[in-house]
Amino acid sequence: MKYNPLGRTGISVSEICLGTMTWGSQNSEAEAHEQMDFAVSKGVNFFDTAELYPVTPLSPDTYGDTERLIGSWFKARGKRDDIVLASKVAGPGRPYIRGGSPMTPASMAQALDASLKRLGTDYVDLYQLHWPNRGHYHFRQAWTYEPSKQDTAKVLDDLAVLLEALDGFVKAGKVRAVGVSNDTTWGVGKMLAIAETKGFPRVASIQNEYNLLYRAFDLDLAELSHHEDVGLLSYSPLAAGLLTGKYLGGIIPAGSRASINGDLGGRLTPHQEPAVRAYKEIADRHGLDFAQMALAFCLTRPFMTAVIIGATSMAQLKTGIGAADLTLSKEVLSEIAAVHRRFPMPI
Repeated sequence: MKYNPLGRTGISVSEICLGTMTWGSQNSEAEAHEQMDFAVSKGVNFFDTAELYPVTPLSPDTYGDTERLIGSWFKARGKRDDIVLASKVAGPGRPYIRGGSPMTPASMAQALDASLKRLGTDYVDLYQLHWPNRGHYHFRQAWTYEPSKQDTAKVLDDLAVLLEALDGFVKAGKVRAVGVSNDTTWGVGKMLAIAETKGFPRVASIQNEYNLLYRAFDLDLAELSHHEDVGLLSYSPLAAGLLTGKYLGGIIPAGSRASINGDLGGRLTPHQEPAVRAYKEIADRHGLDFAQMALAFCLTRPFMTAVIIGATSMAQLKTGIGAADLTLSKEVLSEIAAVHRRFPMPI
């Protein structure tokens, strides 16, 4: 297992991060514990969760359950100091989470304390803003996002207030490093500038979607990542399962995420199928497992700090972690690049 620096924090994380968003809905406590045990045995030291989880499906009845299962594993195994633990505070829009209100210092403090209690720990290593107060272009919102409606001064004031709150958490010893998720180049750049001016903790990482079908990070964010040492934690590296090929031909396997969450967050559209089929043909030609090829591609990207894999079965987990041992040939990478030119944004 390879380990990468988490920004400029001095923290080192495995390039495979264990995602947890199905624990408590699709996965039981015993299954979650089995996944954590296996991942750690393979050198994974990085877990990612959120107060919002599980999400298969999202429900006020299961809100927070994933963190509780991680907490029970820490209690049973005593491995808290061996794990770099990341969690997230939810942004606005979920009525059952603090009335759906935007993040404020008070609501963030409430969220963090509740997460720490569920996790059974007195600190998280990386605390992330799950999505911005101002809106963003992720989750298929690139087609409708309209930043020209934003009040620049108000957004900047809000970013400063949120960073000051995060600074307080760091000083209190409840958080070691801070990050963002579903954010933009401008947003992260401004947060870095505010942090430098005011002495607040700088953003260490960006958790955004990245996979063969969705590569917005290759552009301006890649440049920011390189110059500012703010690496990507890629979520949905298999595009919610599309890049396993199991949905080709309109098939919806029983128990799959699409059988629970419908259109896979807007990903399961007719536009994706030709691209998925073309990528699968590359894997088939070269005798590669399709999912492993997709994950191994993500690991080749120079801005990648960690690829977040999720699994509902041990077989899936073993395949995902095994991608760390797969080196893609120049020929495979060239063929992937050619398909990307044909289908630059199919989801």
